[in-house]
Amino acid sequence: MNIEQYIVKFLGDFAIILGEMAPYLLLGFFFAGLLYAFIPREKINKYFNGSPFRSSVFSSLFGIPLPLCSCGVIPTGAALYKNGASKGGTVSFMISTPQTGVDSILATFSLMGLPFAIIRPLAALITGISGGLITSAITKNENVQQHIVETDSKPKTLTQKIKNVFQYGFVEFIQDISKWLIIGLVLAAIISALIPNDFFELLNLSPILQMLLILVVSVPLYICATGSIPLAAILILKGISPGAAFVLLMAGPATNAATITMIGKVLGKKSLFTYLGTIIVGALGSGLIIDYLLPVHWFTEITQQHLGHDHGGYLAWWQIGSGILLLGLIVNGYIQKYRNSKQNSETQLNNNTMEVKTIKVDGMTCNHCKANVETNLQKLAFVENAAVNLANKTVTLEGDDIDMDKVKETVESIGYKAL
Repeated sequence: MNIEQYIVKFLGDFAIILGEMAPYLLLGFFFAGLLYAFIPREKINKYFNGSPFRSSVFSSLFGIPLPLCSCGVIPTGAALYKNGASKGGTVSFMISTPQTGVDSILATFSLMGLPFAIIRPLAALITGISGGLITSAITKNENVQQHIVETDSKPKTLTQKIKNVFQYGFVEFIQDISKWLIIGLVLAAIISALIPNDFFELLNLSPILQMLLILVVSVPLYICATGSIPLAAILILKGISPGAAFVLLMAGPATNAATITMIGKVLGKKSLFTYLGTIIVGALGSGLIIDYLLPVHWFTEITQQHLGHDHGGYLAWWQIGSGILLLGLIVNGYIQKYRNSKQNSETQLNNNTMEVKTIKVDGMTCNHCKANVETNLQKLAFVENAAVNLANKTVTLEGDDIDMDKVKETVESIGYKAL
């Protein structure tokens, strides 16, 4: 094929993948908004402590449906730990949460079928509980200083909660994952257009070797739980084993270089090694079960039906409409982020009698990072207000006699770097 044909094929494959995923993603975003609005984090903090088994089980159960990828879950977990959660509960939460979420479960079902959609959260639950129990066992003699803070937020009305459902689900959450979702879709479309079907079968690599190669690539690199789905589906179409594709779905979202650094810094080396070891063993074990113990057609038929080119590549009107709506929401997310950044830079503080300082904070990537930094800094007695500008990676502090050493200590205790 010439370049023009490759471009047409890329655009067609991109549209098909987007159309197949979009309806389920939109439904997932709605459920994500419901979870955010009606189950606030303060309500579940108490379940992150207690006996090792109890904290590990509840942390995993709460983490699985939450729409947090690793860029948001690590600072969230660090903040939970700083505010009283046990190490075991925190590690359990950070293992299980980024692997899946209500949005990615639905998207997995749309492209890869029910077996993948069932095994994905099940693997997240088992590895989360295992990692939490191991962490509790090997760190039980460590003396940890935690700062348990009671939050006294005002209850929200039903109207406010409904508004939060759509604000979070279709604006803030999309802002957080849109970059990685688009990257995943584009890479999947490129692979689909350039690499022939059965490519990996022609390489004649054993499933175990395929899993190890995927693992080596997945651990240091970042890809969100939703963005990994089109990549895994296309790789199956090109001949990779379903077990190796599952390693990508599991290890890709749960680990990356930044995550590894932050866990080691906040929770210590023992917790870090447990975190990595649990994910690696869990991913390889799940992949082996899929490839050697379960029927292969469970994990290949749906992908062939949706993304194989023998079906004509036609999309229904509701899939096309959902894809257009999703792209519009992504564009709106970037517009809103730009407007908010511009408003923050132009806002004048009302109380001119207070001291104002601005610091640079490295590592903030999403709205969850923003909320974690603002919440923890505003707990300091000398800080009246803390406002994060994600675009500039800065925090503007307003208060009396601001102790910058204490500010830096607080920022770094939840996994970021104050510059």
